[in-house]
Amino acid sequence: MRGGYGADPSTLVAAAVAVILTTGTVRAADSAHEGHLMTLTLTSSSFTNDGEIPSKHTCEGGDVSPALAWSGLPPTAKSLVLIVDDPDAPDPRAPKTTWVHWVLYDVPPSTAGLPEGVKESALPAGTRQGLNDWKRTGYGGPCPPIGRHRYFHKLYALDTNLTDLGQAAKADVERAMAGHVIAQAQLVGTYQKRGK
Repeated sequence: MRGGYGADPSTLVAAAVAVILTTGTVRAADSAHEGHLMTLTLTSSSFTNDGEIPSKHTCEGGDVSPALAWSGLPPTAKSLVLIVDDPDAPDPRAPKTTWVHWVLYDVPPSTAGLPEGVKESALPAGTRQGLNDWKRTGYGGPCPPIGRHRYFHKLYALDTNLTDLGQAAKADVERAMAGHVIAQAQLVGTYQKRGK
């Protein structure tokens, strides 16, 4: 990865438990089945991996969350975490920060995905929302000030529930899930504002 993404703490969380096979798919050992490997996959009907995110999912459109689907959860998964962030902020040629767009945790493992434009009231029962970098809960779509940015949609399967972390930011959720990640999958979309 380029642009300072390697310093993102979430990559350190996953490094101890997962080996990336392909972008969008990670294989991890299931602690309850020594040597048995599970494949967790994250996809979207809204965009392809490494493809452009449609404007309706951005600040230039309706700012609605994309449809997401996953499969291959380890049978020991107790909850899921979804983090969407942009390591290219503010300028991909000179990134200075990772901007957080969406944080969900305690998503029940019985869930197979999220529909497009999911509202808080329609989230799976028990799902909790963390704060994005606009200091609010919920999805905030791509709105890059300059250049084409990458948006990492990261799904983590945990062997525990995190319970209520209060007004938790991404870093709080990552600290709470450290040592509990049993599988991870990743989907990357890109976006550049018109004329930028």
